[in-house]
Amino acid sequence: MKSPLLFLTLAATALALRAAEPIKVGEFASLTGKDATFGQSQHKGIVLALEEINAAGGVLGRKLEVIAEDNQSKAGESATAAKKLLSRDKVVALLGEVTSSRSLEVAPLAQSAKIPMIASGATNPAVTQKGDYIFRVCFIDDFQGTVMAKFALTELKAKKVATLTSVSSAYSVGLAKYFKETFTAGGGTVVAEQKFNEGDKDFRAQLTAIKAANVDAVFVPGYYTEAALVARQARSLGINIPLFGGDGWESEKLLEIGGAALNGTYYSTHFTPENKEPAVAVFVKKFKARWNNETPDAYAALGYDSLYILVDAIRRSGVTAGPKLRDAIATTRNFSGASGVTTLDKDRNASKPATIIAIKDAKLHFHKTVAP
Repeated sequence: MKSPLLFLTLAATALALRAAEPIKVGEFASLTGKDATFGQSQHKGIVLALEEINAAGGVLGRKLEVIAEDNQSKAGESATAAKKLLSRDKVVALLGEVTSSRSLEVAPLAQSAKIPMIASGATNPAVTQKGDYIFRVCFIDDFQGTVMAKFALTELKAKKVATLTSVSSAYSVGLAKYFKETFTAGGGTVVAEQKFNEGDKDFRAQLTAIKAANVDAVFVPGYYTEAALVARQARSLGINIPLFGGDGWESEKLLEIGGAALNGTYYSTHFTPENKEPAVAVFVKKFKARWNNETPDAYAALGYDSLYILVDAIRRSGVTAGPKLRDAIATTRNFSGASGVTTLDKDRNASKPATIIAIKDAKLHFHKTVAP
């Protein structure tokens, strides 16, 4: 007969071993494919945060482990990645994605599993509407669309605009909708609404129709590859009016693809390394030191903040899973991070200012910040 003391010793040993296991966090991102700079930036921000947290002793006496899965920028792959992370890897939370469509694939899975998901850059309002375990650390498209509509009316002095929207992107469709509502309410007219599909490379037919409409500016709420190609083809057709878009333009590849054709264009985003706030300056310095002097973009900052906000909630709740962790994330208030101060509202969305970037001389320039 084994003694009770032996059973207690074995139980204590098992508990100690379990406590020493790392806390697993899942990340899904477009690490390859046409939107790869989005996922690569998010991942670099998360890795920097991970290394800092673990170097400081981890959380609740345990180290963190981030398991990253590449969705290859393809529809359907995010759901496949999330199922693996949730069922096989048993992660306590999911981080990602930058794009709204791919975030919308995963949100119902996370909600069903009751595992928190923190989207970094997914701005479509529908993302957090999938359930109370779904959060985001960025502003949403009704705010971004409003900002760019007012910018077009007041600063571009545009009375008539055209839109060029990706009908296969939840992000693009939503942003175009909110832009149009505010622009028309402010006295402007959207006189041409042209459409394309993700992955298209030839926009000349749509741009020819836009040129014939004689508009003052063109709103292109798409991602950086298409936006850069649109700019090049627009200029080649003699369309020299302002083009402008949203945070989907944010990428080091934008200027690489579009070059001088992007002069006279603008876009809204979540972050600029030119921000002089102390937390931003510290983040930029640390990011450059970690990633071979690379300057961080908005998605690096948002990825970094997403992991820190999760860890802050784990520390405050004292747990790594379940309703208590969800509740702790939901009560995030005045969290100072790389992308600014994050407060989550009752719908689990972050209320944050937008930054408008102007492109001149084939370079990005901070134009202004617009508060919510």
